[in-house]
Amino acid sequence: MTRAWFVTGTDTGVGKTVASVALLHALRGRGLRAVGMKPVASGCDWSDGGWHNEDALALIAASDPPPTYGDANPYALEHATAPQLAARDAGVSVALPVLRSAYARLAATAQAMVVEGAGGWLAPMGDGLDQSAFARAIGADVVLVVGLRLGCLSHARLSARAIEADGCRFAGWIGNTIEPDFDRFDDYLGLLREALPAPCLGVLPHLPSPGVASGGATAAARIDVSSLLS
Repeated sequence: MTRAWFVTGTDTGVGKTVASVALLHALRGRGLRAVGMKPVASGCDWSDGGWHNEDALALIAASDPPPTYGDANPYALEHATAPQLAARDAGVSVALPVLRSAYARLAATAQAMVVEGAGGWLAPMGDGLDQSAFARAIGADVVLVVGLRLGCLSHARLSARAIEADGCRFAGWIGNTIEPDFDRFDDYLGLLREALPAPCLGVLPHLPSPGVASGGATAAARIDVSSLLS
């Protein structure tokens, strides 16, 4: 049976892709066939006859077996804005059945699926479609990426409450050092460990941009997936 984890964040730009790549490599390090998916991606470039997203490509590169682009990223939207707006701009309706079909094809080849969401937990994937609906549809537990900076305590606690209120299992969280000079870093980590009702899977170092694929692969050593697999 394929296990699935839906990766969300306390906000946009907090390192979901780096964390997702790290999770894929950590799961593969346990001998699992692990495949990544980015259901909806806004901010794409045109190449090889279609729209392609940098984050989705990083997930594909970290996957084994590597998925086709169309299944890994069913909705590749040009404009780098909220998926709801990008879909409207493209005249596209993001549909749950399309996402479920793509997921099913990927899951048929994998033992573990890492699905990266868009923005924070309550950012819709499209008109009338919340991320929680897709996470529930595929039976995925949720991993929260916490951007370590001022305000992260409230953002993390609110996200955790929302995840559980939406009927999803909050399986763990990953801290990401997005501000290398963040004051009282260790104190904030301690408060997060006390406040969040799920284990910390690891803390990622600050990675200079772009470095997503290579940084995520290196950061896998900092991720402990034992609690996810138990």
